[in-house]
Amino acid sequence: MNLLEIKDLHVEIEGKKVLNGLNLTIKQGEVHVIMGPNGSGKSTLTMSILGYPGYNITNGSITFAGGATSAGIELNSMPIYERARLGISIAYQTPPEIRGVKLRDIIRIAGNHPLWHPENEPEETIATPLLKKVGLNPEQFRDRDVGVGFSGGERKRAEIAQIFAATPKLMILDEPDAGVDIDSLKTIAIDLGEYIQEHDCACLIITHYRHILPYLKPDIAHVMCGGKILKSGNPFEIFTKIEEKGYCEYLGLCPPGIRDEVERGMKI
Repeated sequence: MNLLEIKDLHVEIEGKKVLNGLNLTIKQGEVHVIMGPNGSGKSTLTMSILGYPGYNITNGSITFAGGATSAGIELNSMPIYERARLGISIAYQTPPEIRGVKLRDIIRIAGNHPLWHPENEPEETIATPLLKKVGLNPEQFRDRDVGVGFSGGERKRAEIAQIFAATPKLMILDEPDAGVDIDSLKTIAIDLGEYIQEHDCACLIITHYRHILPYLKPDIAHVMCGGKILKSGNPFEIFTKIEEKGYCEYLGLCPPGIRDEVERGMKI
């Protein structure tokens, strides 16, 4: 079943065209990787799927089969919170600090549970097992403000616990390897891989590196440039070629004299 289907998507930000006819289909349970040089439209694709204001769809459609029936629901004009209810969740590249909000409470909110109160629930039973699952000691992290004083790896693990609480049908991981040491990355990747298998969840990973891939075993990788997907294929083969040649030579688009500028994400 096609879970997410994007057809001929054109998106503008403040009148500037960023996505130019992008097509992408993700089936239930599939893991896809999106890569590309800086400025190629990866973040815009993510924000457009989520429904962030200011990302204006001028043509094309985004449909998601996350409702009670298998029929796809068009997301183009749907607000963020309704997309979240359908089963779309994201782990951001840099999870935010939220002072005054306890980690246990935001995990419970993500899972549509009431805030914890000892009179109603002597022992906290929602956030605690999820924190254990992602390798965070509940006694040390459960009552702390979200992200405050956390290391990069701890922030990522805490955010993954929130995503697990929401039980999504589609997870979007925006550079999950950014700012994370190799041990934390391995723990996060194994947890994500187990969740994907257990829940038949689809996953879209935005990344520049291959480190997380052996644990998630992606089905296909896509290379973006100029606001559209130009190549798709075996993830490990594509990563190897890009590491050897760089994006410009691999895609065969850029004259040698301006390759360095494109690799830095500059507009040409």
